[in-house]
Amino acid sequence: MRRWGAFCAVAALVVGVACGGGGEKGGSRREAGKAAAPAAPAPAAALERFPVPGGSGPHDVAPAPDGTVWYTAQAKGVLGRLDPATGRTTDVPLGKGSAPHGVIVGPDGAAWVTDPGLNAILRVEPASGEVKRFALPPERSGAVPHTATFDRRGTLWFTGNGGVYGRLDPATGAMQVYDAPRGPGPYGITSTPDGTVWYASLAGNHIARVDPSTGQATVIEPPTPNQGARRIWSDSRGRLWVSEWNAGQVALYDPAAGAWKEWRLPGDGPQAYAVYVDGRDGVWLSDFGANALVRFDPATESFTSWPLPDKPGNVRQLLGRPGEVWGAESAADALVRLRTAPAG
Repeated sequence: MRRWGAFCAVAALVVGVACGGGGEKGGSRREAGKAAAPAAPAPAAALERFPVPGGSGPHDVAPAPDGTVWYTAQAKGVLGRLDPATGRTTDVPLGKGSAPHGVIVGPDGAAWVTDPGLNAILRVEPASGEVKRFALPPERSGAVPHTATFDRRGTLWFTGNGGVYGRLDPATGAMQVYDAPRGPGPYGITSTPDGTVWYASLAGNHIARVDPSTGQATVIEPPTPNQGARRIWSDSRGRLWVSEWNAGQVALYDPAAGAWKEWRLPGDGPQAYAVYVDGRDGVWLSDFGANALVRFDPATESFTSWPLPDKPGNVRQLLGRPGEVWGAESAADALVRLRTAPAG
């Protein structure tokens, strides 16, 4: 089996970092973090499991407009596609040496893949399965392309865990790659409604704002030291939600106010990995410590938890569409769907 794990970031597990006290840091105003109450029970039937071929090592998922779901089969070097109606899966080969990490659906309806094995961004045409490769420059051989997002102009932005971030013009193929301000660690990435791009740096313990016009990144430090900011997602108001892996917290940064809030996930040893904000501004996380998917309600500051069907499940990323949240159990060769609204 391909040693696909070599492309994954490694972080020290620092669980239980204090989240109270302190003052301003990095020009930000902070509200003291809050300890979480036990998670409320959730309906078990709402979580569904879809097996994928053994040895796939599914990493990221992306629901497609036609009802299917793309997933990166990192261990096999292919892009998988699941039809939830039938349970059938198909594979799109991505090329020798591929170890795909992230996948999203672009404004053009195609699947866009970040592939550290090929050191490239890939576009996969849904109808034909045609793969178009946008290779990073040769001098960026250690970039480790990680996660991507599109801004409102249709530009694709991506992180490279090796210490870079970059942008790609899908129309021309023009690509610029920038050195991250503090070296290795760029991980999750998101774009806000106003077109600003933000990324989280796991090894660098910060988030960064990227000016789409200049490409310049400005570091913003969360209030908890060594928190392990892993993934990041914008809500409809342009506020940033961050999963803090080392600290076991979910954080909220409001750029307009320069203010932070943090909440520790329930349980004795939470490990917040993925974060996703749905169309109603519901905040979803995966928790390795509890082996669960977790919903955080910002209005009540409360958590609801759904145990994963496999132990361990190791869901590393979340994405959704109206009424559904999807993730991949990377340790169990399965995808999971959580219905957030009745089917039909």
